[in-house]
Amino acid sequence: HASSTVALGAGARRGARLVASSTAAAGDASSFGDDADENSVSVDATGKANSLAGAVWKFVRPHTIRGTILGTTAIVTKCLLNNPELFNVSLIPRAALGLVALLCGNGYIVGINQIYDVDIDKVNKPFLPVAAGELTVPLAWAACATFAFVGASIVLTNFGPLISKLYCFGLFLGTIYSIPPFRLKQNPVAAFAIIATVRGFLLNFGVHHATTAALGLPFKWSPPILFITSFVTLFAVVISITKDLADIEGDKKFNIDTFATKLGVKGVSYLGSGLLLVNYVAAVAAALVNKQWFNQPLMIGAHVLFSVFLIAKTKALETEGFTKTAVQRYYQNIWYLFYSEYLILPFI
Repeated sequence: HASSTVALGAGARRGARLVASSTAAAGDASSFGDDADENSVSVDATGKANSLAGAVWKFVRPHTIRGTILGTTAIVTKCLLNNPELFNVSLIPRAALGLVALLCGNGYIVGINQIYDVDIDKVNKPFLPVAAGELTVPLAWAACATFAFVGASIVLTNFGPLISKLYCFGLFLGTIYSIPPFRLKQNPVAAFAIIATVRGFLLNFGVHHATTAALGLPFKWSPPILFITSFVTLFAVVISITKDLADIEGDKKFNIDTFATKLGVKGVSYLGSGLLLVNYVAAVAAALVNKQWFNQPLMIGAHVLFSVFLIAKTKALETEGFTKTAVQRYYQNIWYLFYSEYLILPFI
C-alpha cells in the first residue's frame, strides 16, 4: 500500500491541497512564475495545523486516504451488487477492520516518506507537518510504528495467509521506496513500478480476494475487476510521474531523478495525459468487444466524458503556460479522474 503516491490508498475537507515550490514552464523546468492562488488548487491540506490531530491528518495525506476509501468501497460494493443474497450484517465489522488496516498501511507509507524527505519537503512542500515543524520527527516515527503495528495485526488475525503476505509486501515496498540505503524513489522506473504495484495490483486484487473469501465464494477474475485492476495500475503510473511536476526544485537540489526533472513539466504533462487517453480508449474498446462484460452505455459514455475532460484540462494547462498554479490544478484534476473511476465501478 504505497506512496506519497505509494500509499493505498477519508473523505474530508473540500479542496485538499498540493502546493509545491517547483520551477518549470513550457517544458523548461526552471521558470514557474509567482501565482497568488496556489493553495486553492492544491491536492494536500495546506492550512496550519492547530492541534496534534490536525497535524496527523495532514501527515496521512488526505487525498491518498480518499483514494483508498473510494477504491475499497467500490470493489466491495461491486461484489455485493453481484451477490446481494450473500450480504449479512455480520460482515460489516470485518469489512470495517479491513478498511482500517488499509488506511493504516496508507498512513505508514506516506508517513515514512515524509520522515526521510523532510529536507526536500522544506523546499517542495513546506506545508507538510514534519517539514513545517507541526509534527516532530519522534512523533512522526511513533505514528508510523503505530500504523504499521495496528494494520499488520488486523490483517494477520482476520484475513488469512495470502492477504497477510500481500499486506506485508505492500509495507515492504513502501519502506524501500523511501528509506536508505534502498531509497528506490531516486530511480524513476523503480518508483513508478512500486506505486503501480501497490496502488494498482495489491489494493484491487487484495480487496477483491478478501471480499469474495468473506462471502464464501471462490476467487475468480470478473471482467469489471480485471478491468479496474489493469486500469488503475496504468493510472497509478500516471500519478507517479505527474506528482513530481511541482517538485522539480527540491528534487534537483537533492539529486532525486524523476521523469519531471528529466523531461520537463511540458513533456511529463503530455506523457501523463497520453497514457490516460490510452487507458480511456482501452476502456471503450473493452466495452465494445463483448457487450455482456460491462454495462456498455455507462462504460463507453463515462470514459468518453472523462477523455473530453482530460483533453480540456490539458489544453488549459498549455494555455496557461504551464505556470505553477496551472500545474497544481492539472494534478488536482488527475486525482478527480482517479476518484471518478472508482465511483462508476459498482455500476459498470
